[in-house]
Amino acid sequence: MVSAELLTTLRGLNRAEKLYIMQVLISELAQQETDLIKPDQSYPVWSPYNAFEAADRMLKVLQEAKTQDNA
Repeated sequence: MVSAELLTTLRGLNRAEKLYIMQVLISELAQQETDLIKPDQSYPVWSPYNAFEAADRMLKVLQEAKTQDNA
């Protein structure tokens, strides 16, 4: 949880200082993200291709919505 004192300090910074703090935090977050991906490993990636069940379900939902709009 972020302390009220920290928020007060951040609100008191000028625009350039706030942008710098944002840059530091975003850089740290990006570094943490890269630590999640290990080299020489494969990771599954979902693709909409050949997702026939999902397409069928979406079509049914759209048809139901259209039926309800016309009722």
